[in-house]
Amino acid sequence: MEIRIGILHAPREIVIESGETAEAVQATVEAAIAANATLRLQDEKGRLVLVPVANLGYIDIAAVESRRVGFGKA
Repeated sequence: MEIRIGILHAPREIVIESGETAEAVQATVEAAIAANATLRLQDEKGRLVLVPVANLGYIDIAAVESRRVGFGKA
């Protein structure tokens, strides 16, 4: 699962690869926003990302597509 987080007034976004489901990530984000707390997400390598919800611009949750190999038509 790929998660992209846009931060207000920051030119770059944060990209996280997570092993969680989209529903679990969405629930975590919604709980942090509802509590006006810090969003805490952990990536596949164990790194912890903390973002104050006041600074969130957007969050994009997308499944990672497997790359196709070869020259055949799809």
